[in-house]
Amino acid sequence: MKPMPLNIQADADHAIVWRNDRLYLLDQRILPGRESYLELQTAAETTCAITDMVVRGAPAIGITAAYGVVLAARHRYAESQDEWRVLISRDLELLASARPTARNLFWSLQRMEALIESLGPGDPEDRLLSEARAIHEEDIAANRTIGELGAELVEGGSSVITHCNAGALATGGYGTALGVIRSAWRKQKVDQVYADETRPWLQGSRLTAWELVRDGIPVTLLTDGAAASRMARGDIGWVIVGSDRIAANGDVANKIGTYSLAVVARHHGVKVMVAAPTSTVDMSVAVGKEIPIEFRDPAEVLQCGGTQVGAPGVGAWNPVFDVTPASLVDAIVTEKGVVLMPDAKKMADLMRN
Repeated sequence: MKPMPLNIQADADHAIVWRNDRLYLLDQRILPGRESYLELQTAAETTCAITDMVVRGAPAIGITAAYGVVLAARHRYAESQDEWRVLISRDLELLASARPTARNLFWSLQRMEALIESLGPGDPEDRLLSEARAIHEEDIAANRTIGELGAELVEGGSSVITHCNAGALATGGYGTALGVIRSAWRKQKVDQVYADETRPWLQGSRLTAWELVRDGIPVTLLTDGAAASRMARGDIGWVIVGSDRIAANGDVANKIGTYSLAVVARHHGVKVMVAAPTSTVDMSVAVGKEIPIEFRDPAEVLQCGGTQVGAPGVGAWNPVFDVTPASLVDAIVTEKGVVLMPDAKKMADLMRN
């Protein structure tokens, strides 16, 4: 991966760009200080970009992986026109290993693999690129629908709290949780957004705030531990978050800290909304405790901005996600509709539509 100039202004709605037969990603590790794109040319580089958090957010990871399959097909077909299907299986396995919790990664790869199996003879790149672009465009359209449906649930004059970043940077564009917030702001239903900083990667501080400030939406940062005190003061109508995987019973895996935020919200009578496309729903996982939870390097907790903050010799427990039980969720909003007080039957009905 190498930084490359692109003839577009760095923008959350263009965090994933296919141009000049290459994949470009807005490097989210260095936002908001620098706005720079990285050029990717192989499936291995794409895998590293996902693992290293150049791109993050389940829908964006899935889209990026789909383009990674296109890059893989280009190289494997050039390597052997007869054996490229066998050779590309290694790339699919590599991409699938990048992040274990994000459901959209596996959903996207399964969709690309199904297309590979259906292809006849000839160069597969154009067909696979069309499918990757379709996944990208469908996600943007889904986000717009989610935004409108979610905004209908927000009462006028509300302030909301969000956690991590579920905006355009985490998706194909517009965002899930931030898509709802954007739509509610446009309808003059939201007065103020409170964004948890979201340790240890500070996605709320660095990314959510960056997106909302650019849109002119009032945003105030909270330390992750301040949400309870802010709710106690009143005026918070909703906690609105995204998701990396939703189980068949409506349990929700999202960025670590979401569970505690939902518990606090229930105590204070604040509603919890989860905004996510149906590609995030995993009907093969019955309950949340079956969702694989990614653990990352303890150094992410022990350091901040590359500076050691943990005492020498101390360890760190660093799960990336936690699971919020469906009983603490008031609404799951998808492009197929809204599930209020989710349970297994309601989720099954949604996914049958």
